[in-house]
Amino acid sequence: MAIPVIDFSKLEGEERAKALAQIANGCEEWGFFQLVNHGIPVELLERVKKVCNECYKNRAEGFKDSRPVQLLDRLVQEEEEKEEVEKKKLEDVDWEDVFVLEDDNQWSSHPPQFKETMKEYRAEVKKLAEKLMEIMDENLGLEKGTIRSRFTGGGHLRPFFGTKVSHYPPCPRLDLVELGLRPHTDAGGVIVLFQDDHVGGLQVLKGGEWVDVQPLADAIVINTGDQIEVLSNGRYKSAWHRVLATSDGNRRSIATFYNPAAQATISPAAEAAGDGTGTYPEFLFGDYMDVYVKQKYMTKEPRFEAVKAVN
Repeated sequence: MAIPVIDFSKLEGEERAKALAQIANGCEEWGFFQLVNHGIPVELLERVKKVCNECYKNRAEGFKDSRPVQLLDRLVQEEEEKEEVEKKKLEDVDWEDVFVLEDDNQWSSHPPQFKETMKEYRAEVKKLAEKLMEIMDENLGLEKGTIRSRFTGGGHLRPFFGTKVSHYPPCPRLDLVELGLRPHTDAGGVIVLFQDDHVGGLQVLKGGEWVDVQPLADAIVINTGDQIEVLSNGRYKSAWHRVLATSDGNRRSIATFYNPAAQATISPAAEAAGDGTGTYPEFLFGDYMDVYVKQKYMTKEPRFEAVKAVN
């Protein structure tokens, strides 16, 4: 079992209907799929890999003093001091070094090409995400621009557009640390991921089984978040996913989130709901995020119930 790999360029030719159907299947059956020939220049992707790898090298020493490393050191020390101590696992943190890029926050100046390269990359990703939303509109039978309009309050609000740059360093004790990133669904809209093309670890839950998202050179991984599930009235599901820790290799992950504005009102689109009534509540995305940050690693259904109570 493997997540779908879709040739995005087929949308421009005679096989458009087939490509649309493949994307619909990826959204409906998986919540994850990979795109090849997606339009982001390979030369740019190579530069992104280079500057992000160099940026992490500058951060690596800092990770040694991070909370996950400190907690692991404490567990190891307990092991050494008590011969028969019951072995505990580090389960409430992620073995991950991470920072987030937004248009208005401070970016790293090392290496010197980082800002310019990532700005160019984010512009390409934004175009791809907006094109994917239009394709979802078409597949769901919605008027073109519906999803983007919902995310922006009819064009009056600025959507959240953030890039999470992560590295998952080698972990020396996989018997104590199993996960680089704990299982969760993503809160927002469309997520565009440029993952490591050598070191794996990303997995998606499908039919009760964890399925590897295999590294594929120059591919882009797409997944849908909770807000797409709501807008589609459940036709498109946000999928549970996780990242395994590894003892060798430093996994790079660059995930960009195209989410609604905090003040955007989210509810099932009438056309997607069929009779105009949805099984999901209407809420402000900001209210949903207030709930999500407290319940990220829990099942998503109680989050919908909690935000329904707010409104």
